[in-house]
Amino acid sequence: MNVPIRQTSPLAIVSLISGILGILPFPLIASLVAVVTGHLARGEIRRQPDRYDGDGLALAGLILGYAMILLSVLAIAVFVLLFGGLVWLGMQG
Repeated sequence: MNVPIRQTSPLAIVSLISGILGILPFPLIASLVAVVTGHLARGEIRRQPDRYDGDGLALAGLILGYAMILLSVLAIAVFVLLFGGLVWLGMQG
């Protein structure tokens, strides 16, 4: 019985690593890379399931990427609202 050897998709690995890097050093840029490569990897794996493996890695990268994008947007919104409110209060008095 000759079973073909499936290799892990390089895009899935890049997605997971970018998702992990998006936690601290480069939140927005690495998270965007994680999301894009995660979607590309899942498409690649679905098109060639006999050749590629690593759907779980790509999914983990997507989850980390989307979570960090959401947290980054929320942090920016809080920053703008906080300091915008302080400026508004300063102009009132």
